[in-house]
Amino acid sequence: MKKIYPAAVAALLLAACTGKPDYDATGIFEATTVTISAETPGKILSMPVPEGDTITIGQRIAVVDTAILTLQKKQLLSQRMAAESGSPDIAAQAEALRTQIAHQQHECERFERLLADGATTQKQVADAQAQLNTLQGQLTALLSTLSKNRSSISDNAVAIQYQTEQIEEQIRKSTITAPLSGTIIEKYSEPGEYATPGRPLCKVADLGGMYLRAYFTVSQLADIHIGQQVTVIADFGGDERYEYTGTITWIAEESEFTPKSIQTPDSRANLVYAVKIAVPNDGRLKLGQYGEVKL
Repeated sequence: MKKIYPAAVAALLLAACTGKPDYDATGIFEATTVTISAETPGKILSMPVPEGDTITIGQRIAVVDTAILTLQKKQLLSQRMAAESGSPDIAAQAEALRTQIAHQQHECERFERLLADGATTQKQVADAQAQLNTLQGQLTALLSTLSKNRSSISDNAVAIQYQTEQIEEQIRKSTITAPLSGTIIEKYSEPGEYATPGRPLCKVADLGGMYLRAYFTVSQLADIHIGQQVTVIADFGGDERYEYTGTITWIAEESEFTPKSIQTPDSRANLVYAVKIAVPNDGRLKLGQYGEVKL
């Protein structure tokens, strides 16, 4: 960056007298801005960032009250513990039937031996086997019922766990942090106010690396390209004009009508192309400031 001295200003005025402007394009200085909003409802407990304050990425911007969310989390944890405690002990509940089945199997074997010795009838053997089959069927049904109950309780516990994790995520989001490093240029909320999801809290701009959004005519497109270095002149009013070295980072794919606030060397040009020129900010450049470009 360098300051343009009065002699240079005189040259600019002379160029103006000849009717040919001493610039190739004009535009307005802009910066990457982010509007930070609340993500959870609740009263804003603190917001320790005044307008104009410089913040870093990850820095705490505001804290929203989490008392209700904390109570909801405790309630869910209690529900999960109650659900898990109601899960059936399959082995214990099936033990009695398994004991009966083991006994009946011995009875069937005993009746088989008695039948072989002619000491009992075929009907008694069949009745013993039928009773064994009934007990085995009862065990299968019991195991199926208990398994379904346990699966249902387990699914319910998992659903409660997911709800708990959602609450924990809301609690985490109740502490709003900066998504980028920059400067607080506008503040919309104060401690004590009620925040709702999506409500803007403040606007942050990265003023360290600003860019000039300039407009070039169709005839100038052949003379510019991405990565090209150009001279950017910031106008501070009066004789305060400073030169910066800027780099073209973006050229619009489509033309647009010349904005009313923009001047072009060719007064006949109605259609222009927007171009972003990155300019390192030495602290002087401000949002909305007028600037010129010389190729």
